[in-house]
Amino acid sequence: MKQSVNILISGGGTGGHIYPAIAIANELKKRNVNAKFLFVGAKDRMEMEKVPQAGYEIKGLWITGLQRKLTLKNMAFPFKLISSLWNARKIIRKFKPDVVIGTGGFASGPTLKMAQSKGVPTLVQEQNSYPGITNKLLGKKVNTICVAYDGLERFFPKDKIVKTGNPVRQDLIEISDNRVEAQDYFKISKDKKTLLILGGSLGARAINQLIEKNIEWLVKQEVQVLWQSGKLYYQEYKKYRNLEGVEVLEFINRMDYAYAAADVIISRAGASSISELCIVGKPVIFIPSPNVSEDHQTKNALAVVEKNAAILLKQSELDGFVSVFEGLLHDDYKQQELSENIKKLALPKATEHIANEVEKLINS
Repeated sequence: MKQSVNILISGGGTGGHIYPAIAIANELKKRNVNAKFLFVGAKDRMEMEKVPQAGYEIKGLWITGLQRKLTLKNMAFPFKLISSLWNARKIIRKFKPDVVIGTGGFASGPTLKMAQSKGVPTLVQEQNSYPGITNKLLGKKVNTICVAYDGLERFFPKDKIVKTGNPVRQDLIEISDNRVEAQDYFKISKDKKTLLILGGSLGARAINQLIEKNIEWLVKQEVQVLWQSGKLYYQEYKKYRNLEGVEVLEFINRMDYAYAAADVIISRAGASSISELCIVGKPVIFIPSPNVSEDHQTKNALAVVEKNAAILLKQSELDGFVSVFEGLLHDDYKQQELSENIKKLALPKATEHIANEVEKLINS
């Protein structure tokens, strides 16, 4: 990479867009300590807090997404878009980036669009098996599209696609060595199966209600439960910590330990979560959120389930949970099969491969 290089990164709205952006920046910074970084996000979104916490400067655009139904907010969208394009143009003119990276989210559209109009090399990192509208529109003119799933030539020019995977935390790669340490950390038995429930940092109402409905049955099955209820629901569900073998957590700080202790995992199907779970290699029951754009979580889960690497339980079919979970719990062969198959999908060096593609654009 050139000694003096300016790297502009835009991504946000959710952790699934922000953390890959930060991971890519960290890898590029490690390779070139003289590189200058600037992030562009959407005002009032979580990236405006998370990016500075990671040590990077960020500029905010006045931009939101279009609502699915007719609302007053949609009437303001054209004005927000014009404002964002104008401000993105000013940011690019002043910062003079050598490359612009988009990881998805509202702000990445105007930012990469203006970079393309100025002839600046651009790269999109698409986390999902079904791209959002912003990346689909940008994909026609970006130089490189880094993806995590097969089959995305349906949406993007084939010659621009590079399968890299999604950036993941490196502390997850050798979790099996930490199992006993993890069991001690959570103060759980080494003689019982452990179910890990993940609904995201805020929590998933449907998953929490499912576990509440079946928590006594799970305890009777001699299953101990690590239950991440999420920030929005912790106060409602923390009372179940009184049950033997049940730990309710608002947030899990040591995810490496949580994965190491788990025998079976219930999870949403966000792209970053799936990438982590492929590396972790434990049997997974995906319960995708149906309340996301293009139902992309279901599509993400199906890309894994179709390879016999996980189980899909739709939110509309949760009445069948006991049957599905009991079948998996008592079938060691099935657990082993799912574990081996999901590990085959892991791409643990995704961040390095994406950084390689960025460097190619800079050096070209």
